[in-house]
Amino acid sequence: MIEQTPTINIKRLMKTINESATIGKLSRGGICRLALTDDDKKMRDLFIQWLSDTGLEVRVDDFGNIYGRKEGKNPQAPPILIGSHLDTQPEGGRYDGILGVLVGLEVLTTLNNMGIQTERPIEVINFTNEEGSRFEPPILGAGGLAGHFDQEFVYSRKDREGKTFLNELKRIGYHGSKRNRIQNCHCYLELHIEQGPVLEHKNLDIGVVTGIQGMDWLEVNLIGQSDHAGPTPMNMRKDALYAASKIIQVIRETIVNLDEEATATVGRLAVKPNSINCVPGEVIFSVDIRHSDDVIKEKLTQSLIEKISVSAAAEQVAVKIDKIWESSATQFSGNLVNIITENVKKLGYSSQKMISGAGHDAKYMNLITPTAMIFVPSVAGKSHCQEEFTEAEAIEKGANLLLKTVYQLANSNASFK
Repeated sequence: MIEQTPTINIKRLMKTINESATIGKLSRGGICRLALTDDDKKMRDLFIQWLSDTGLEVRVDDFGNIYGRKEGKNPQAPPILIGSHLDTQPEGGRYDGILGVLVGLEVLTTLNNMGIQTERPIEVINFTNEEGSRFEPPILGAGGLAGHFDQEFVYSRKDREGKTFLNELKRIGYHGSKRNRIQNCHCYLELHIEQGPVLEHKNLDIGVVTGIQGMDWLEVNLIGQSDHAGPTPMNMRKDALYAASKIIQVIRETIVNLDEEATATVGRLAVKPNSINCVPGEVIFSVDIRHSDDVIKEKLTQSLIEKISVSAAAEQVAVKIDKIWESSATQFSGNLVNIITENVKKLGYSSQKMISGAGHDAKYMNLITPTAMIFVPSVAGKSHCQEEFTEAEAIEKGANLLLKTVYQLANSNASFK
């Protein structure tokens, strides 16, 4: 008897994605579903219902990570883990992270509906607080699971209202048990939208992700003098916002002149006293610096710190610079990358290998198990916004690639790094 080759049901998958998008829905079709909020609870409850309906064994660990397990013929074999996250940015899209979780669910639904039991168990996971929009730093659920963050650190994170991660985890009913953490994972695979324009621009179906850029986050505090907007002459001002505007320009020029890969982003800015008729006396802004080479990243960060300090002195404002987060570059499993690449060819898709400019749960999972990622195109490269969109045809190709790869790995005894 010839076993039927499994393929995902794109209509069912799109229905699941669209139903997810109703929870925390925004006016332009995006989603606001911050970690451990009431909307996050609603999505978690629905996800668990879907897991149960699919016949999966459900459990929740001490970080609130949710697992759905499809048992293998050999229950003692290390499982294949697939997934991502269901939380979003304040004005996020319906695909970022969510796609990886729901495609993972679809993979297991397909195998169950076809009556296929693999040698190894397969588990799908929803990680807690990947985005970091409510509790900083990001990727807390995966980072805690991988041991990068200890439990006390994760539990003590506070949002801007002073609410802690632990209390909010308990409030929504998702404070699970440490014994429910996945153990001895065979490998981790994550499907994700690209969040950039490269695949669409090159008309490619798939990005085979070889690693993730390293990141540094700086917080810059400029302190000038708040004065009345009328009586204070222009040449006698210590305008912190004007100084910030010049510094931001210096940051951009430094990055543009370095190389094509490096990025630096000023994404958050606070002005005090933030009044229309006051000279700004204080400005606090963030700088996000990324590169796949940690040596270059560190040199770039130090160069920017020096240039920010010099520019602040030139504008006669005091400056305080703190590095509030650092994440080293990640190199994924070469063997997994090769397996995915071969499966792309077998399916007749077009692809290229690429580095991820964004952070993902895969970054920390790579610390404890062989890991790789699959990218599908983002229309116009948009992400972390309501306009984020990926075509159903692109999703179907990525989902079938993930299914083929998971099916292969779950029936293999090969070990790899």
